[in-house]
Formats: sequence, C-alpha cells, structure tokens
Amino acid sequence: MTSPTDITRDPFRLVVLDMAGTTVADGGLVEQAFSAAAQRLGVRPGSDEHARQLAYVRATMGESKISVFRHLFAGGDAGDGQGGEGAEDGEAKAQRANIAFEEAYGELVDGGRIAPLPGAREAVERLASEGRTVVLTTGFARPTQDAILAALGWQDLVPLTLCPADAGGRGRPFPDMVLAAFLRTGAVDDVRRTAVAGDTSYDMLSGVRSGAGIVAGVLTGAHDKDQLTRHGATHVLGSVAELPDLIARAEAAGLPDLTAPAEAAGLPAAAARAEA
Repeated sequence: MTSPTDITRDPFRLVVLDMAGTTVADGGLVEQAFSAAAQRLGVRPGSDEHARQLAYVRATMGESKISVFRHLFAGGDAGDGQGGEGAEDGEAKAQRANIAFEEAYGELVDGGRIAPLPGAREAVERLASEGRTVVLTTGFARPTQDAILAALGWQDLVPLTLCPADAGGRGRPFPDMVLAAFLRTGAVDDVRRTAVAGDTSYDMLSGVRSGAGIVAGVLTGAHDKDQLTRHGATHVLGSVAELPDLIARAEAAGLPDLTAPAEAAGLPAAAARAEA
C-alpha cells in the first residue's frame, strides 16, 4: 500500500486534458453550431428564447452536449426514469437538437475553422516524452471528437481519447471521464497522481470530484479565473503550454497538500492554491 510519504515523491504519470478551449481553439464554433441547431428546432436567432438558451450554453461549457440539450428542450428531466408521452417527446427533441448541433459543428470543422492552441501539441509531446500518459477528453460525441482529431492531424498524438459515451454516458461535471482514463490506462496507482486541465468550471468540478492532485484551469477558453477558482482549480494558467512546468514544479515541491482537492465543493483550500 502506498504511504502518504510515497505519494509526495511519486510523479504525475497521468494527464487528462480537455479539448475545445484547452488544447483546441474553436473560435466560438460551439455557439455557432448551437445557434444552427436551435434554429432547426424553431428557435429564432435574436429572440429572447435564443438569448436565454445561449446564456445557458455558455454557463455549461464543458458539459456533455446531450445533457445541455435535454435541459433546454426536454425540461431537464429526460432520462430520469419518468415515463409518459411528453417525456418521450422531449427526449426525442433533445436528441434531434444534439444531432443538428453535431452536424453543424462537424461542417465547421470540415471547413477548416479549427486549430490547435499555441503550444498545445508541444505540451502534449513534452509530457509524453517525460513518461506521462496523456488522455484527451471532450463533451462532444465520438464522431465530432474524431473529426476534430482528424482535422488537426492528432489521431496518433495520444494513446487514448474519451467522450462521455466512452465513460458510461455521463459527461462533466461528473468525474467519469477522468476516472475512466485512470482505470483504462493504468498509468498511476493513486488517482491523486493525476493532473487534469480544462477551461471551464465543469472541467474543474470533474477534476476535483475525481480526486486528481492537480486541477489546472486555463484562460484560453470559456471561463475566467474567478469561475475556475470558485469551482476548485488548484492552479490557474495562461494556457496549457504552461502545464508541463507546473507539473515539474509540483513534483519538485512534493505537494504536501495533495488531499486538498478532496474537500471539493466548498473549496476554500483548493481555491487558495489557484494563485500559484
């Protein structure tokens, strides 16, 4: 059994990275694809309903997209075990919106509207060269994730990529994708030796709930430093390019407070370290 002393010496061998907004610059494509999908379901651009729904999309960046559409088009209670014709109709509408979103996003990707964030590929390659296993995760469905990887030429960049369906269907803010990476790679014996990085509050919650020792927010995407810190970021970085150095510093320092993320939702201890 690993002792607390051993934990402080062991390296962070597993690194779980978000894609859009963290390693990939999508230039607002999520909002554009959402607007296209909503319009197909009769939501007029510029209407109050569209503005309300877009605000929700922005607030829940990082969440599984089908979960977002269930909230918007199925009353947020689809899949809760309640039957009835209305619930089925709502679920069908949410699925139709999700398909429309994925199609619209895929068309934008195919049109060359996506690019890696500066230094992202280099950071992944450095982490791998240091003996770390890097996993890329997303709230998109598998076909969209694969389209992004193909557009960037990243199909072979990392040994494992995960979408919500690969982890049982639940996306962020649940910890399932981080824990699936932990279980499927076998890269570390203790989940606290995992580093998670993302650009949204849901990325932070997912990392905290998984028990990861480093939960790093990056300022290249949807949410700002305050949002990231309030949702559990142990550190806030300008970009993912800074992550390899952060991990190296954390290992050198021994991170005596590795258990702080387990304090989770109240977050005073974890949030305090976001200044680092």
